[in-house]
Amino acid sequence: MAPWLPALCVLVPLLGLAGLLYSASTDESFPRGCTSASSVCFYSLLLPVTIPVYIFFHLWTWMGIKLFRHN
Repeated sequence: MAPWLPALCVLVPLLGLAGLLYSASTDESFPRGCTSASSVCFYSLLLPVTIPVYIFFHLWTWMGIKLFRHN
């Protein structure tokens, strides 16, 4: 497995979160109630973005480990 793959699995969700927060702070049409981390609306936007990305990279890492063991 490539040594940069675990770092990528951490960086991609963090970059997605940073993009969401940047969009919330700069876009005028972004709902204002969603900018606070204590808001329920914030997490309703965060979870649909984070969960598929996490699952994809978790499975990608698992597949890399499987291929490494069998080759």
